[in-house]
Amino acid sequence: MPPLGAVILVGLAYLAGSIPFGVLVARLTGAPDPRTTGSGRTGGTNALRAMGRRRAAVVVIGDILKGVVPVLVARLLTGDPALEAACGVAAVIGAARSIFLGLHGGRGVATGVGTMLVIQPLAVFLAAPVFVVVILVTRYVSLGSLLGSAAMIPAVALVFLVLNGTVPAAYLLYAVAGAAVVWIAHADNIERLLHGTERKFDLSLLSGRGGPGG
Repeated sequence: MPPLGAVILVGLAYLAGSIPFGVLVARLTGAPDPRTTGSGRTGGTNALRAMGRRRAAVVVIGDILKGVVPVLVARLLTGDPALEAACGVAAVIGAARSIFLGLHGGRGVATGVGTMLVIQPLAVFLAAPVFVVVILVTRYVSLGSLLGSAAMIPAVALVFLVLNGTVPAAYLLYAVAGAAVVWIAHADNIERLLHGTERKFDLSLLSGRGGPGG
């Protein structure tokens, strides 16, 4: 693909990642804007607090698709791992720093998962238990997200080594860069975790007892 085409593709990936599904679902359904509660972020966890399980599920699916679609389009149009990785990074940055929300947004976790579902889905299944177990044990979604994104790096390396005998540099660099974006988006959480003031996740929200709207 010509350089201009690649730049346009990456730019569109950023715009796709910037789509604020948390805000859109709230407006379309008359639910509370997730930016007005909890962390003020627009991702799935805060959507769950603000809008309940069903609307939050729609938000999560939308956020995952923001990662799936740009990387899949890059793969289908170019087959270039480096461009897939660039589109993946752009989508995750858009999710965390949406141009439609004044460079605010979510944490980029679900969108990062979506990108990796295209790049190497088995890595997601290897890293997912880290995310889930950490949250269940500590009740810190932020800590689960941080460690889960970090676990994606060795997971990607392991899967490609086992399946192909080599690790494509572009995909490994993407795993590192994607995790870095997620960690940067969690800067305030990291500070609260270090000071013991991070908000714990209310597991009753998953059963519909702890929040609005089911």
